Amino acid sequence: MIRNAHCSALALIFFAQLVLAQTAVQDTVLVEVEGVKLMKSEYDAELLKLAPQIRPGFANSPQRVNDLLNRLVIQKVLAKQAEDRKLADTPENAIRVRMEAERVLAQLRIAEVEERAAKEFDSRRAQFDARARELYLADRAKYETPERVSASHILFDLRRHSKEEGEQLAREARAKVLAGADFNQLAKEISEDPSAGVNGGRLENFARADMDPAFADAAFALKKPGDLSEPVLSKFGWHVIKLENRTPASIKSFEEVRGQIIADLRKKYIDEQRETVINKIRGDPSMKINQEAVDALVIRTDPEAIKRMTEEAAAKSRAVREAAPK
Repeated sequence: MIRNAHCSALALIFFAQLVLAQTAVQDTVLVEVEGVKLMKSEYDAELLKLAPQIRPGFANSPQRVNDLLNRLVIQKVLAKQAEDRKLADTPENAIRVRMEAERVLAQLRIAEVEERAAKEFDSRRAQFDARARELYLADRAKYETPERVSASHILFDLRRHSKEEGEQLAREARAKVLAGADFNQLAKEISEDPSAGVNGGRLENFARADMDPAFADAAFALKKPGDLSEPVLSKFGWHVIKLENRTPASIKSFEEVRGQIIADLRKKYIDEQRETVINKIRGDPSMKINQEAVDALVIRTDPEAIKRMTEEAAAKSRAVREAAPK
C-alpha cells in the first residue's frame, strides 16, 4: 500500500510537469531562481483560490502581487529542494503527498459538479423565473419594506442629570420650540447627543426596530411633519422629538426582487446537486467499514477512574500542605 502511495505521489508530480511542459509554449516565466521557474499559468491558478468577489481587484495592488509571487517562489524552491532530497520517498511523506493530491482532485470534482449545475440552471431559466414568481406571490410579506420616519430630537443625558432634572430640561426645551424657537438650531445649542452639533439632532429614515423602543413608539406616534412629542424617557435619557417625514410601508414589486430570488434559487440548486453527489458516496451500499479498527481510533476514558485519580491527587496535595511547617 505504501508503495502504491509513493507511485501515486510520483505520478502526480510527473503529471504536473507534463502539463507545464505542454503549456510552456504560450506560457511566460515570471521568476526564475535556483533552477526553478514560476510561470504565469501557476500565478493564475493561485488566483483561482481567491474568493470570486475579491479576485478582480487583487492585481490593483503591487504589494499584493509581489507578496503572492514571493510566496509562490519560496514554495516552489522548497518543493524542489524536497524533491532533490527525495523527501517524498519515505512512507509517511508519500502518504501525505498522495492525500494532498486527493484533496486537490476532490476540489476539482466538486467544482465540476457546481459548474455543471450552474449551466443546467441557466439553461432552464424560464422555468425558474416562473418558480420565482410563485415564491414571490406565496410570501409577499417577506418583501415588505417597513414604515420609516425621519425625525429630529433633543436629548438630555441621564448620566449628567437626575431623572427629574432631565425631564424638566426636556419640558423647557419643548416650550421654547412651541414658542417659536427653531428646533434644529436649539438641538445644536443644548442637545447632549454628541452628533447634534453636526446634524441638528436630525435622524434620517429609520424603521421602528432601529431605535430604542420608547423612542420609536413616540416617534412613530407623531402624525404630521412638525408634530412634537411630550418628553420621552429612553435608555439614553429624556428626548423631545419632532417628526420630519414619514414613509409608509410598501411591498417591493416582483421586478425589484426577481434578481435576488433567482440568485437564491440558483444557489439552492447548485447546493442540492453538490450534496446529491456527496450523499451518494456517504450512502454507498458497497462501502465496507472495519468497525473494530475504527473503534480502536477512539480513546475511551473511565469516568470513575478519572474521579478516583482526581480525589487521590487532591488528598496528596492536602497531606503535603498539612505536613508543611507552619
